[in-house]
Amino acid sequence: MERDYVAVIQAGGKGTRMAALTKDRIPKPMLELNGKPMLQWQMEQTAACGIREFVVITGHLGEQIREYFGDGKKLGVHIRYIEEKEPLGSAGALYFLREMGEKRDFLLVFGDVMFGLDWERMVRFHEQKGGLATLLVHPNAHPYDSDLLVLSEDGEVTGMDAKGKVRDYWYGNCVNAGLYVFRNRILDRFPRPVRADLEKDILAPMMGTGEIFGYRTPEYVKDAGTPERFLAVCREQAEGLWSRKCLKNRQKCIFLDRDGTLNRYDGLVSREEQLVLEPRAARAVERINRSGCLAVVVTNQPVVARGMCSMEDVGNIHRKLETLLGNEGAYLDAIVFCPHHPDSGYPEENPAYKIPCRCRKPATGMIEAVAERFHIDLGQSWMVGDSTVDIQTGKNAGMKTVLVLTGMAGTDGKYPVEADYVAKDLEEAADRILGG
Repeated sequence: MERDYVAVIQAGGKGTRMAALTKDRIPKPMLELNGKPMLQWQMEQTAACGIREFVVITGHLGEQIREYFGDGKKLGVHIRYIEEKEPLGSAGALYFLREMGEKRDFLLVFGDVMFGLDWERMVRFHEQKGGLATLLVHPNAHPYDSDLLVLSEDGEVTGMDAKGKVRDYWYGNCVNAGLYVFRNRILDRFPRPVRADLEKDILAPMMGTGEIFGYRTPEYVKDAGTPERFLAVCREQAEGLWSRKCLKNRQKCIFLDRDGTLNRYDGLVSREEQLVLEPRAARAVERINRSGCLAVVVTNQPVVARGMCSMEDVGNIHRKLETLLGNEGAYLDAIVFCPHHPDSGYPEENPAYKIPCRCRKPATGMIEAVAERFHIDLGQSWMVGDSTVDIQTGKNAGMKTVLVLTGMAGTDGKYPVEADYVAKDLEEAADRILGG
């Protein structure tokens, strides 16, 4: 990294939910995960991006952490410690960073969050936005019982959608993952060592002020704070999933058309009630999620250019799509759409969008933008859709293709192309792709 950062790891919790594994004899971050303590995995993953200075906040049984890691020399890093003599919540101990005279900006990691992350990308995003705080955010497989964040188009966090609310509306699948980048001046908010909750007491009042942003990434980030999740994290590390999903490495992606592929074909979809999932689509997306491949929707939506609905209407339709998939344990890593249409002559058309562009399929602008953002190897990726436009798009981008026999089932006749495979629906397409 170009700038000098310190990594702060919050390892002071008692780990009550993990008592079945710790037996209250070791601190939770010292649980052995495939041969190393969880805390060591976190340090090594972070040090791989050039971070050499660490501050570890200890509490319950913290002397074991100090004894094992010492000053960090055996890991090639330098470690200092803050001892939480009494529990100060998820943020209160940050006061002691200020007391020890720390002047650098810092990363913050919670002790039960495991990850395979290209920190440099997140830091670069943080510095470009210029805010006080950047949160790593991502979709998960259970948004219906998660606290969700609301992001603006440019990534500003504008609000929180608490899981306790009755959600009688469609919502985006965007969850705070527990990894942060902070400007040092956030320590001014800790004038004394008092118990504080990071999300509720510190971050929530900053939302909508232009000071807090969300960095959305498809990388591996998972809470290992229960025995079941811990065992899953162990398995996924052994399978290489942490490393494969890190954006330092080229990613494989399954690009999905929307109308006729994920949801039933209903002409031009301009109203939320028109969007109904294909019967086995959520199961197919969940299978893609488990594989480690990315699942990204790329769709033409000329309804905006034709004046049939607004950009916000399309956003709400996509929130419905995310909600319906999330209810069945599936998620999309990104949804991108082209609102343009080059031909004029529609009665209510919006001239701002009646333009030729590079994003409208079969052009590859949308795919190229996502490929750059997520470091995708297009030669190892796939395009799945129900029209010859989708198949031509995949071929134009250098990907393999699958035509599904839902929606238009290739009867649009716009391009004389043949897909690499034909499948009856998205689930069969996913099985074909992921089964090799």
